[in-house]
Amino acid sequence: MEQGRLFKIVYYLLDKGRTTAPELAEKLEVSVRTIYRDLDVLSVAGIPIYTTQGKGGGIFLLPEFVLDKSLLSPQEKEQILMALQGLSVAENRQSDELLAKVGGLFRAQHADWIEVDFSDWHKNTAKADVFDQIKGAILSRHKIKFSYFSGEGDCTARTVEPYKLVFKSKDWYLYGFCCLRNDFRFFKLTRIKDLEILSETFLRKVADTPASKASIQNEPLIPVKLKFSPEAAFRVYDEFTDTVTKDAQGNLCVAVNLPEKTLYGYILSFGDTVEILEPDALRHNMKEMLAHMAGKYKT
Repeated sequence: MEQGRLFKIVYYLLDKGRTTAPELAEKLEVSVRTIYRDLDVLSVAGIPIYTTQGKGGGIFLLPEFVLDKSLLSPQEKEQILMALQGLSVAENRQSDELLAKVGGLFRAQHADWIEVDFSDWHKNTAKADVFDQIKGAILSRHKIKFSYFSGEGDCTARTVEPYKLVFKSKDWYLYGFCCLRNDFRFFKLTRIKDLEILSETFLRKVADTPASKASIQNEPLIPVKLKFSPEAAFRVYDEFTDTVTKDAQGNLCVAVNLPEKTLYGYILSFGDTVEILEPDALRHNMKEMLAHMAGKYKT
C-alpha cells in the first residue's frame, strides 16, 4: 500500500508541478504526518523533492527530474512518442491526453507524423465504428455476436471471444475464438454485420495469439505473370508496388501469386490493358472466356 502511495505522490507532482502536504493528504486519504513521512522516504530513495515556505510555496520536484533519472535515450523517447501517436490514430482522441502526458514527462513535443482515416471514396465510416466497438470488447473481455459473410457468400451467426485486431493486406481483421467453429478464426471487419457486445465475459485461453506469420486467408494461390500497358500504371503500382518491372517497350510486367477463386474476375477488371503471359492454361482459358462473352453479348 505504501509503495502505491509513494508512486501516486511522484506522479501527482510530475502532473501538477506543485502541491501541499494537506492537499496530498486529502487526495490520498491519509494524515499530513503520513505525507511528510512519505516525503522523507522518497528523499532517502533519491527522488529530488524539496519544499518552500510562504506564499507560492509548497512541495516540488526538481524541474529536470525525469530527464536526470530516465534510463531512456532521446531516440528511445522519440520512438515511444511516435508509437503512442500511431496507437492514438487507431483508437480515438482520448489517446491524445495520454500522449500529451507522456510528452510532458519526457519534456518533449511529439511530432504529428501519422493520420489514419477509416473511410474511403466508396464507403462511410461504419468500419471505424465496428473497430471501436470490437476494441472495447477486447479490452473489457466481453464476448461479441455478429452476422458474418464468408468469401463464398454464406451468412452465419457467430459468437466470438475477441482477442486482437490485425491489419493485413490493406484490411482490418478480428482474431478471436469462434464458438460456432470451436477454434480460433480471422474475421474481416467489412464482412461483420449487426455487431452486438454481449454482457457475458470470457477468460483468455493459452493459445491467445495467431501462429507466427499465420496466413489470414488459406485459399489456393496460382503463380501468374502479367503484362500491363503503360496507361494502367497508376493501378499497377498501387496494387503490386515493388514487384513491377518494365520491358523495352515500357510495358509493366508483374509476377505474382493470385487467389484462385477471384483470379478471372480480378484480371478482367483491368480490361484490355492486361495480357496473361503465364501460365499457358490460364491464358487459354481467359481467351475462351472472352470469346464466349463476346458471342453472348453480340447484337
